[in-house]
Amino acid sequence: MKNKFLSKRYWNSISTPMGESNDLLKKFDDIIDFSLGDPDITTSEIIIKKAFEDAMNGHTHYTDSLGDPELRKEIRKFYLNKYDYNVKSDECMITTSGCHAMWLTLEAILDDGDEVIIHDPYFTPYPQQIKLARGIPVHLETFEEEGFQVNPKRLENLITNRTKAIIINTPNNPSGTCFKKETLKEIAEIAIKYDLIVIADDIYTLFSYEEPFIPITTLEKMRERTITIGSFSKNYAMTGWRIGYLIAPSFIIQTAKDINENNVFASPSISQRAAIHALKNRDKIQPQIACEYKKRIFYAYDRICSIPNMSVLKPRGSIYLFVNIKATGLSSKEVADKMLNEAHVLVLPGNAFGKCGEGYIRLAMTVNTKKMNEAFNRIEKMNIFNKCMVSAL
Repeated sequence: MKNKFLSKRYWNSISTPMGESNDLLKKFDDIIDFSLGDPDITTSEIIIKKAFEDAMNGHTHYTDSLGDPELRKEIRKFYLNKYDYNVKSDECMITTSGCHAMWLTLEAILDDGDEVIIHDPYFTPYPQQIKLARGIPVHLETFEEEGFQVNPKRLENLITNRTKAIIINTPNNPSGTCFKKETLKEIAEIAIKYDLIVIADDIYTLFSYEEPFIPITTLEKMRERTITIGSFSKNYAMTGWRIGYLIAPSFIIQTAKDINENNVFASPSISQRAAIHALKNRDKIQPQIACEYKKRIFYAYDRICSIPNMSVLKPRGSIYLFVNIKATGLSSKEVADKMLNEAHVLVLPGNAFGKCGEGYIRLAMTVNTKKMNEAFNRIEKMNIFNKCMVSAL
């Protein structure tokens, strides 16, 4: 929108299908929503009750600007117990969500014109987040035929003297891929060779279905050049609490803290208390969440495999399925629009996730299998996915 009172940076619309999905939900009364990664799973009662008790006991004030010391201690303990990785006290900072952590990171490390490589398809906000920090996003293509793994040769070919960082996201949103240990090692070798930073967007670590998740920061010589972004949103069903964290070398943490003092100063105290109880009770809370998502994603996978003109890779990780709809002959936006208007099923078109997302739609496992059954029953009746129509083509 062009207006003299708006910054010229925002004169051209930067709305995304993710942001527009809330408005689309109002279009029909019976929409089944696969659009955003905000599940129908409510935060564990254990977390809610203990956070409420903490609020009643006075935890309603500013915390340390680096975050509640008890929460940072629990995060450090988690990394030590889970990954045998020692995080020092000055290497951890609490943030107001994973997205906030990403903004602080990019603001801390980028000079004007620095390039940041992102593997495409990517989490929709990445390019704009990079631009907000005056950087330049550079897109690294990945392909379904390669399991959406990063190809080291294509990665290396994109590096210039302005390249500052590489963002990796595994388990991945939207493709669901999990980078193999070999892939992580190849990325690490390139980062070391060219003296680059790796920003690891480790949001879906609970949802690695084939092999245990490996943080790239734990690989040899990667500690000093990795910035890890963590979040409680998906791993603990705490999307609305808006709480995340950074793990990085102390000089980056200190800079991020200084920047944040001019932004939100500190994360919400009650959300930080909730995160403490999430970590302390993770063995009681997380197995149920992981089991439910796995049940949903494999149910959806089986249904998709039986529908003409749809295909999808076997689930490997995350809470999403990236469904190939190229056989319809339509664009991802056209298919998403038809699914909304004809079946009242809301999905995100693949082009929302970059050039390599065209020809796909993303489904988030945010509803139970009963609703999924209804959604896929509706989809099967659509002409573009109808057996009779396919045989006639």
